[in-house]
Amino acid sequence: MRKYFGTDGIRRIAGSELTPEFVYKVAKAGAYVFSKYTKNKPLILIGKDTRISGSLIESSMNAGFLSYGANVINLGVIPTPAVAYLTRKMKADVGVVISASHNPYEYNGIKFFSNKGTKIADELEEEIEEAMENFEKINKVSMPGDKIGISENKEWLAEEYIEFLKGIFEKEIKENLTKDFTIRN
Repeated sequence: MRKYFGTDGIRRIAGSELTPEFVYKVAKAGAYVFSKYTKNKPLILIGKDTRISGSLIESSMNAGFLSYGANVINLGVIPTPAVAYLTRKMKADVGVVISASHNPYEYNGIKFFSNKGTKIADELEEEIEEAMENFEKINKVSMPGDKIGISENKEWLAEEYIEFLKGIFEKEIKENLTKDFTIRN
């Protein structure tokens, strides 16, 4: 039985249950697991919603990922589907959304996406939980200076998602703009 992950990631009250220490642990355990499935340093995209706790959680996630050698691109405030899309488009190894969706404002959460832009497999969530349970071993691993991950802020990547959406509807929009419109009473 799972201890941390629910049906759609991890959801908890930010600050009291979803603490910086807990988030760091999730991220470092995640980087450990993801590193087993990549040839190079894992590339992880992080997006968040507008909840006030998002920046604190994002910082803690960055610290955990970077400390295990993963590279991070911070997308800023961005819709969940945009993170899934950009993870796939940029050929990142993992995408993370910091959001609690429909839960009350005091909650926040962590949801992982695969490199295909879909929810990560249950087996990976279980591996992350196992790594969290054996965290002392993982936490002893400290990367030397040249192995620490790099974090970049690329909030402008949201434009890539907007262009993608515009492309979906472009033909329909053009057709409607060229039609003659009449006003009926």
